[in-house]
Amino acid sequence: MKSKFFILAVEDILSDAVSTKILEYFGLEIAQRIGYKGNTYLRQKSPSLNHTARGFYNVFLLTDLDSPQNCPSKLIQSWVGSPLNAGFLFRVAVVEIESWIMADRRGIAKFLSISLHRIPQHSDKIENPKEFLVSRARRSRKTKLRRELVPAPSATTAKVGPGFNARFTEFVRDYWDLERAASVSVSLKRTLDRIRSLYPV
Repeated sequence: MKSKFFILAVEDILSDAVSTKILEYFGLEIAQRIGYKGNTYLRQKSPSLNHTARGFYNVFLLTDLDSPQNCPSKLIQSWVGSPLNAGFLFRVAVVEIESWIMADRRGIAKFLSISLHRIPQHSDKIENPKEFLVSRARRSRKTKLRRELVPAPSATTAKVGPGFNARFTEFVRDYWDLERAASVSVSLKRTLDRIRSLYPV
């Protein structure tokens, strides 16, 4: 690694919040942010981002695996099509970024105001983490939080409530414990271990 300056490439604002938390934890600086258009855009940009990572700026790209049947290493290979440059940290959240968020079991249980036992001990193995989080939010003792996170009965096509991204971004920024989450999520731990090997805290 040549510098502590990174270009951050993510799918959405939740991935941005998580990535920012991770990079700042290791004292790394975000010089530019791109993406926020889903994984199709990131896939198109990944070969050029790999090339960019040969220069002064490193690149941290975070995307979702989306299905437990997929393989992170094969996904990376299919996107980039060539060996990764040393400055390109291409990471894959198993199965979705929500898996990493709920891996802080104690934090998310307190945030949602639900019992700890309702949050599983292996978040990477949940097939639909976003839907699972919504189902847990339905049990929240906080009425306002339920309205924000759970789609209204009249919203027949919505999978999440109107405040889903904003509230979980707040959780990640203010309450999410990175090391506690890494003790539950294997894919998050691998990401931290990889960065730690390059930038020891």
